[in-house]
Amino acid sequence: MGKKVAIVGAGVSGLAAIRCCLEEGLDPICFERSNDVGGLWNFSNHVEEGRASIYQSVFTNSSKEMMCFPDFPYPDDFPNYMHHSKLQEYIKSFAQKKDLLRYIQFEKNTAIQKGRIPQIEGILLFLIFLQTLVSGIKKCSSFLTTGQWVVVTEKDGKQESALFDAVMICSGHHVYPNMPTDSFPGLEHFQGKCLHSRDYKGPGAFQGKKVLVIGLGNSASDIAVELSRLATQVIISTRSGSWVMSRVWNDGYPWDMVYVTRFASFLRNILPSFVSDWLYVKKMNTWFKHENYGLMPLNGPLRKEPVFNDELPARILCGTVSIKPMVTKFTETSAVFEDGTVFEAIDCIIFATGYGYAYPFLDESIIKSRNNEVTLYKGIFPPQLEKPTMAVIGLVQSLGAAIPTADLQARWAAKVFTKTCILPTTNEMMDDIDEKMGKKLKWFGQSHTLQTDYITYMDELSSFIGAKPNIPWLFLTDPQLALEVYFGPCSPYQFRLMGPGKWDGARNAILTQWKRTVKPTRTRAVGEAQRPRHLYDLLRILFFPVFFLAVLLTFY
Repeated sequence: MGKKVAIVGAGVSGLAAIRCCLEEGLDPICFERSNDVGGLWNFSNHVEEGRASIYQSVFTNSSKEMMCFPDFPYPDDFPNYMHHSKLQEYIKSFAQKKDLLRYIQFEKNTAIQKGRIPQIEGILLFLIFLQTLVSGIKKCSSFLTTGQWVVVTEKDGKQESALFDAVMICSGHHVYPNMPTDSFPGLEHFQGKCLHSRDYKGPGAFQGKKVLVIGLGNSASDIAVELSRLATQVIISTRSGSWVMSRVWNDGYPWDMVYVTRFASFLRNILPSFVSDWLYVKKMNTWFKHENYGLMPLNGPLRKEPVFNDELPARILCGTVSIKPMVTKFTETSAVFEDGTVFEAIDCIIFATGYGYAYPFLDESIIKSRNNEVTLYKGIFPPQLEKPTMAVIGLVQSLGAAIPTADLQARWAAKVFTKTCILPTTNEMMDDIDEKMGKKLKWFGQSHTLQTDYITYMDELSSFIGAKPNIPWLFLTDPQLALEVYFGPCSPYQFRLMGPGKWDGARNAILTQWKRTVKPTRTRAVGEAQRPRHLYDLLRILFFPVFFLAVLLTFY
């Protein structure tokens, strides 16, 4: 018998974990409570306990070239921003093509369970996916010397426990809704309907209703816009406002393929903060002036995740959606806002107030080891554990896509479990967490999420496993590729370009990514396909602040 490792979660993070473990010679087993892979993207018309839930109209906010598995591009004809059903199709295709299904035991599909391959020599990675009823994960009595865990699972009313050498948790953070009912005096007296956005599936039941949406994130905006076509009146109440971005960016290109580049990241990190902040606010206000729509964030320069919604400004212009400040109190039928205005005769309140981190199968102190905060080294490893035999995959949030982030996290974690990579000491990890927390507060403000800068984070993780792109070397050996890597979109293929886990098709995927981007939109071909001029656009944006600084230095 070889070593055994347990991993919790059946979405994209779990699939990434299976594949990365196989790459390291590990032997994964997956337990899935439902009858399919996909996690969050495995849509159901019904809200199920212990499962993430999305509404029927959800589309992705990341474009296909930026949110793929690094060695598995989307089909050319897939749209750049996909309906959840398209993304689920891709996820299932990835699982099938990479032969991952044989490692998953679905609760409702014994045929796949019987397809479990025999254990091979090496480390066995035990994958417990999100839909598996895992009732407990705790340290075994000899943890200080072995680092082993006892995993208790329930199936068909029966409990089973087994000993594993490590655990990877991939259960996501969209399962347990945050309902801040205590923050709203009088809510207990409200006679209308209250629900969380997790429970929302579609607009049909809100025909002719007056709806108040609490919150201004992606879900709140999507739901408000959708309801505005059927409801009598829709109001969004926001505490702090938010930047609203379109998925369609400069010259009609996907936003992330223009914004998420190494050169742009380099400029943001080296420019003086006042210049960087000015550029950021200016760019966020390019589409429309947020002050005129009631959307302006209280602290505009903070790099909190913006809202992606192509229709919200138009809905506000048409008067079908209104923006209001925070609710101070509720009555039986109305809401009173901070500005003294009142929304009368409300039929329904939808709380789009996010989710909390909860792992009911795990001692909370392991993940939240200090001041009830999520305390993880690089957003992955609990630093206080005596043995580095647990990893959390997919918890970090950034302006980058989840799939490539989870893939890189899982690659590093698998190497830590095989001792190919070694973690620093506990004190060193805690010092790093404190340093990153200070930067997080500066860039993102106070937040319960583990936010980070995408490219900086991905480069850091890839450097741990020897897969970080060597830009100077590329400029010397392959200038065409180097220009695309540095000035073009920081697509996932870059992190399978060299080093361990290298994909032979990465170079071609990078050089052809713009062809795949424009193909689904060029259904009526007129002229040659165009692509952005990254360097020219960035220099154009920087011209005014550089000129301004030159004038100041000249006269003062």
